Amino acid sequence: MKSPVTQASVIHKSVLLQQSILGLDIKAGDVFVDATLGGGGHSEAVCKIAHGEVTIIGVDADEKAIQRSRARLEKLGEKCKILFKQSNFRNLDVVLAELGFTQVDKILFDLGLSSQEIQESGRGFTFQKNEPLLMTFNAEPKPEDLTAREIVNTWDEENIETIIKSYGEEKYARRIARMIVESRAEKPIETTFDLVEIIRMATPSSYQRMKIHPATRTFQALRMTVNDEVRTLTEGLEKGFASLRVGGRIAVISFHSIEDRVVKHYFKKLAIDEKLILINKKPIIPTDEEIVENPRSRSAKLRIIEKI
Repeated sequence: MKSPVTQASVIHKSVLLQQSILGLDIKAGDVFVDATLGGGGHSEAVCKIAHGEVTIIGVDADEKAIQRSRARLEKLGEKCKILFKQSNFRNLDVVLAELGFTQVDKILFDLGLSSQEIQESGRGFTFQKNEPLLMTFNAEPKPEDLTAREIVNTWDEENIETIIKSYGEEKYARRIARMIVESRAEKPIETTFDLVEIIRMATPSSYQRMKIHPATRTFQALRMTVNDEVRTLTEGLEKGFASLRVGGRIAVISFHSIEDRVVKHYFKKLAIDEKLILINKKPIIPTDEEIVENPRSRSAKLRIIEKI
């Protein structure tokens, strides 16, 4: 029988770490899929609390994230069997087949961008640095890959407004879309700072004094569009659930309402069909203490299910 991990074994290190690992109920002998490997924090915690008696499959679309995580996790020595795969989690079925797995026990989707990816990618994820307006998770974009620069310079005003409103939930979507089209008529929009200035011109001064930066929602919308994040999440959940053993669990940490809605509706449908049980009927959110220690956790929501 697999032995459960105790609460005392978990060390808090990142967003909702304790809650997600405990909720997954990691046991010795589990095959654990870290579908969004990032910096490797969750996988490191899983290895430590299971005393090495787990197989970890670390998946990430970013080769640099794989490299960072490999360096971090290899310090654990031979405690855990760790397999790395550079791929998007929407291809989870292919990843598992290539590694020789037909079923797994636990899967974690942490949908937040890692700090390293935001600050060090050089691909325009942050409005705090002047970078090329790419926003693709692909570290080496191909000429045919969609980029944020292509969207703002070639898409029509109506489509730009639609994605900013739908994926960014931005109340000034129309004004921002109009200003983008007007600005690109004078010169191409090439960098993050170009776009930030356009958003500044399109929105009222009172909006720019709000707690959230006025470019936040537009940048989110462009990133989600470039990386097809809603459909990717749906496909990842479907393929993850299909690969899960009966009694296995999936945990999803989302960081904005659109992601959380996708997760909620998918899990609710399967619960109605009696294919899973909701471990937590309402999303688990960070404690006040965690939010103080890590402000980026303030919008995080965790949902956990078990396959039946």
